[in-house]
Amino acid sequence: MTTSDPLGSRTEPLPVISPRGEFDMRNVTSLGAQIETMTAVHGGLVLDASGITFADSSFLRMVLGAHQRTDLRIAAPSLRVARLFDLAGVETYLRIYPSIEAARTL
Repeated sequence: MTTSDPLGSRTEPLPVISPRGEFDMRNVTSLGAQIETMTAVHGGLVLDASGITFADSSFLRMVLGAHQRTDLRIAAPSLRVARLFDLAGVETYLRIYPSIEAARTL
């Protein structure tokens, strides 16, 4: 059984989802639903953001909401996602890791 402690005291590694492509107000809802479903079961997850080629403010809003509700860890954000986080000033607020492995073990 896993724990949902956001500080990382887990009994097994978090699952990983690796969305690909563009995420904006037209399709971010499905990604948000996937995150909600997985975190309800596992207490958190790693979002491998390396394959996200575009993300807008609706993506950012979804990530921030998920971050507040669960143990959301973001691994290897693409340059565009990293830029979005930087412009919004949230890179120090979110749990961002350089790799999936780092996100799953910390």
